[in-house]
Amino acid sequence: MFSVLPKKIVSPVLNSFPIRYVSSTSINCNTAIGIPFAKAKEGSFVQDAPHLENSFEGDAFLKRNLERILPNNVYSDVKKELSAFGARVATDIYKLGRECELSPPYMKLQDAWANPHNRVVTCESWKELKRVSAREGMVALAYERNPKHQGFSRFIQMSKNYLFYPSSGLYSCPLAMTDGAAKTLEVSGFKDHGGAYKNLTSRDPERFWTSGQWMTEKRGGSDVAGGTETLAVQDPNFRNMYKLYGYKFFSSATDADVALTLARVVDPATGKTTAGTRGLSLFLVHVDQPSNLHLIRLKEKLGTKQLPTGELLLDGMNAELLSEPGRGVASISHMLNITRLHNASASVSAMRRIISLARDYSNRRIAFGKTIRNHPLHVRTLADMELECRAGFVLFAEAARLLSLEESGAASNDQQQLLRLLLPLLKLYTGKQCIKVVSEGVESFGGQGYMEDTGIPVILRDAQVTPIWEGTTNILSLDVLRAVAKTEGQVLVAYYQRIQGVLDSSVNPSLSECCSLLEQYRSQLISFAQNNSDQLEYVARDFSFGLARTLAGALLLEHASWSGAVESDVAAAERWLRQRDLVAQSLAVEQICNPSVTSIQKLDEALVFDGYDAKNLLSPLF
Repeated sequence: MFSVLPKKIVSPVLNSFPIRYVSSTSINCNTAIGIPFAKAKEGSFVQDAPHLENSFEGDAFLKRNLERILPNNVYSDVKKELSAFGARVATDIYKLGRECELSPPYMKLQDAWANPHNRVVTCESWKELKRVSAREGMVALAYERNPKHQGFSRFIQMSKNYLFYPSSGLYSCPLAMTDGAAKTLEVSGFKDHGGAYKNLTSRDPERFWTSGQWMTEKRGGSDVAGGTETLAVQDPNFRNMYKLYGYKFFSSATDADVALTLARVVDPATGKTTAGTRGLSLFLVHVDQPSNLHLIRLKEKLGTKQLPTGELLLDGMNAELLSEPGRGVASISHMLNITRLHNASASVSAMRRIISLARDYSNRRIAFGKTIRNHPLHVRTLADMELECRAGFVLFAEAARLLSLEESGAASNDQQQLLRLLLPLLKLYTGKQCIKVVSEGVESFGGQGYMEDTGIPVILRDAQVTPIWEGTTNILSLDVLRAVAKTEGQVLVAYYQRIQGVLDSSVNPSLSECCSLLEQYRSQLISFAQNNSDQLEYVARDFSFGLARTLAGALLLEHASWSGAVESDVAAAERWLRQRDLVAQSLAVEQICNPSVTSIQKLDEALVFDGYDAKNLLSPLF
């Protein structure tokens, strides 16, 4: 294989991977030691497993970002709490989460004597994680708005959830929906109505409630306007109470205490409903209604097996109207903002967990005569993973910071506009990159990364939900375009100004080339949006990825320009801006000017459906 290569190339390669030959006389069968592999003997080698680290103390990039963003006294106070929590995440919380993976939920419809149960059974560790979440204030932190946090309560809460996710046994999912429900109740004026809001934001394990999210029906998920068939019949005795009749096809956290759901109000005079988005209203339901809520089955999923996700039949279920009639979709926008932020937290923290394990393992695994840490190609691969993780993290931190400002009433109009654009960008980009990075991380363990009993494959299986839940990549790309259209381009103005602020404040001469590249990428994106509005939908994904990558570059540059930045911070900004194609070729000027662009969609059809014929279809999948 190497015969065609010059000796000066072949020799270093062969020397790096020496072939060791064992002669037939290497093992003396007559010695007292004997053959090491015989009968019950398995040899003396045992591979040292990767170790979990304190998730806060080991994440230097997280710590420096918190120090840069938070006021000094706030950071000084919060880092003690986060350090203690980071230790728990690597010890007792991790054990609880692992037990949830090994003991998944199941459905119990009746006992041996036909007594109906109609409930989901979860393991004791799942229940304990609910108590842990309450005590640690995983939801409450954002709503207590402690004055000592100086307006950064949401930012601190999301930082803590970021630490929690990889060890949470997916309890982070009901927490995300609980957070979204609390936000919805707060902005809808139901904060002091009944006990729901207080229980959803409680630190008392005996009072703490979680919320489910029942939006998806059989016709589909993201298209709620076209897919929602559930009916809401008004209770004649109570103005705001309704009976719900419908089938919820994908209901996460079916063991929750309450849930938010959409339904169509039936006009009592005509018996008809209104089609489309205008016919949807938002309701709050209490789950403990065994006579009116029937569990059909639990979903069998690729990942997130710890989380009970089911199909539910609503048969006259009591529900309280939260929105104005027909304003259900508008009312869940605040909930979506929160859950998308949590989704990004899950994506970035999954990247961080696999990198943490991989870098520790690189010190423990020996291959070809040395630890794999000492193989430059391996370390370069980990460095590429780290770069993606840092880019995702700065986008996540920026969204959490802007939401903190908005919730404390300190956000400017530009900051609110940027947040509107950033949340779908953040969710779509981090969800997609998470799969790439985690898959690469699994590969870094070789065959052991593929073995379920190592606890590594579950990271990848669970990560796959992040680009799907709360809107797929294409759906979120279209949401980005909606944000641009509905604000008449104001979100892009805010985006432009945020990057300009970074350029104006970067005074480090060594980063001048990075500034020029950043300005070039920004100009290319804005120019494309201004001059090619008729093509934006077709390239929505490329356009959204370009916006996300370029903003990530600006935020990495901002961090690298900070007085407390270290060498790796500068290297991250330089590599991101100098070595990455942040804007896709589909947005390049020469592509736009090509007269054949209008026929590209027909070529897509030809490529995809080449050979497809209905007469060749034999049987449905399963």
